[in-house]
Amino acid sequence: MIHVVAMITTKPGQRADVLKHFRANMPAVHAEKGCVEYQPVVDADGFGSFQTKTGPDTFVVIEKWSTADDLKAHAAAPHMTAYGAKVKDMLAARVIHIFEGA
Repeated sequence: MIHVVAMITTKPGQRADVLKHFRANMPAVHAEKGCVEYQPVVDADGFGSFQTKTGPDTFVVIEKWSTADDLKAHAAAPHMTAYGAKVKDMLAARVIHIFEGA
């Protein structure tokens, strides 16, 4: 199992628009071979100093893929290229962490 934590930071005030495009692309991703989990998450409220927030312009994508090859195919999928083209001018930063079981 391959785990991905992708931190996406948009330009100020652009998170809702990027998430709209992200959610529109989700059915195509969920249909990909090896996709176990693929969802955006934002900061939860009410945890006080226990939590380190990412901020109002950031969302995190939680992904799980059956194999490394499945993740590589996902990254090269035409719908991902199209999604990237739609949101590229709205993004400030993107950090992708890829993990495997320890």
